[in-house]
Amino acid sequence: MIDVRRAADRYPGGDKGAGIETRHAFSFGGHYDPGNVRFGLLLACNEELLAPGAGFAEHPHRDTEIVTWVVAGELAHRDGTGRVSRLGPGGVQRLSAGAGIRHEERNAGPVPLRFLQMWLHPDAFGGAPDHAALADPAPPGPGLRLLASGVPRADGSAQEAAEAGPVLSLRQRQAALHIGRPTAADSGRLPEAPFVYVHLVRGQLRIGEHLLEPGDAARITGGGRPGFATPGPAEYLVWEMHGEPAYG
Repeated sequence: MIDVRRAADRYPGGDKGAGIETRHAFSFGGHYDPGNVRFGLLLACNEELLAPGAGFAEHPHRDTEIVTWVVAGELAHRDGTGRVSRLGPGGVQRLSAGAGIRHEERNAGPVPLRFLQMWLHPDAFGGAPDHAALADPAPPGPGLRLLASGVPRADGSAQEAAEAGPVLSLRQRQAALHIGRPTAADSGRLPEAPFVYVHLVRGQLRIGEHLLEPGDAARITGGGRPGFATPGPAEYLVWEMHGEPAYG
């Protein structure tokens, strides 16, 4: 089944007075919808737009995998482990909050910063926090590229499939994140998993009979490998998830 959620249906948040505009895909902060708290292992998918100099002051997280994809501008990260990084368009970072970490994210450039931040349920709670970043892991081109994964291969190592390039590790053995950045018309098939989440950043993307526009997302269940096609240049993120959170 393909459940399309349009950009206009995302819940608005942030603080415009502080130069922060946010669009939430799931229940988040003061917004609670009992029928929309997560999808598979994905707990949040936030579109963020930060004015120059704006940002999120130091704040805590725990027991969450936070993956950020930079769309435009320059993102500055600093956390309590002493790690700092700056990422431009096409950069990705992973913050494993573990037993607890404090961090801040800011627009470090002279132009608006736009990024997509996604929260994932980890395999297990606790552990030491960790941060990793890649500046340009997936240059534009056809097909899907792997960005981050905790899915084990038969030999027990992290999944890298047949794709070249670095991959961020996740503390979640049932999830992987892919990126599509075609520069022309492209087509293929999505990963096979019980839960597949697709977010379109730019361009157009067709999945089955559904045409996605920027900001739209598709939640796919039931397994199989749905086909996709882009009529021209596009950018989209694809989560494959092979389970759901186990509580208790």
